Amino acid sequence: MVLWFNFRSSTPLIPTIASSPPKTIRYFERTLPQSIAHIVLIPANSRFLVTPALSQKVGTVEEFAQKHRAVAILNAGFFDPANQKTTSYVVIQGKLVADPKENERLVNNPNLKPYLGKIFNRAEFRRYLCGQTIRYSIALHSQSPPVGCRLVDAIGAGPSLLPEITLAKEGFVDNANKRDALGSNQPNARTAVGITRDGSVVLVMVAQKPSAPANSGVSLPALADFMKTLGANQAMNLDGGSSSSLYYNGKTFYGKVDLEGNSIKRPVKSVLLVQEN
Repeated sequence: MVLWFNFRSSTPLIPTIASSPPKTIRYFERTLPQSIAHIVLIPANSRFLVTPALSQKVGTVEEFAQKHRAVAILNAGFFDPANQKTTSYVVIQGKLVADPKENERLVNNPNLKPYLGKIFNRAEFRRYLCGQTIRYSIALHSQSPPVGCRLVDAIGAGPSLLPEITLAKEGFVDNANKRDALGSNQPNARTAVGITRDGSVVLVMVAQKPSAPANSGVSLPALADFMKTLGANQAMNLDGGSSSSLYYNGKTFYGKVDLEGNSIKRPVKSVLLVQEN
């Protein structure tokens, strides 16, 4: 009887381990039906931090960049252009540095009286320190930090976009009185911040198309859907319209354009900075 053996190479199989690429910031663009989205992705557990910054006087994102030497900057909280005072909470290094309750034009506005409770409890982008671990989250102002975590930074805006849009809950929309403070269903330049399941942070600025300024941009529901395509499971709207602006690596992108197609460069009160830790 003849036995046939199928001889194979006796060389042992050594698993190859690909060296993981360094976790660094990535900028890219996406063309949407009526707009162009500028996106900065900050990977989880990278050497970069996302923190808020506030200016005494309003300034452009380029001016913030010169002052803070940041890699990327995105406009953030709401403010009143008339008195340059914040209408959003800002916490930096555990200290409240901007309080909307101190803005008399906001507090004493008779049209806003019914909504002040909701305005003072809008969504915030937060940075926690949980032991030695940094964690980002989006929460309403009244929410306590998770057990074992300390609130380090926060910047308010709103509404929350993901996991759901909370326009009425945050006082932006009141259907009974036909209030829609952000023109939520109309296309406009918009800005948002999102957090993915693995803890990465996504900064997004959606710009109008210069060729069709009147009808371009994105609505808030469409912005929420777009954030989902980027992998975000938490997301929050930031100050948009003429405030929409993103700085990355020496270049600035503006979101709003005038009827001639020129960029509108409105200075802002607060921003999100991306800096090396």
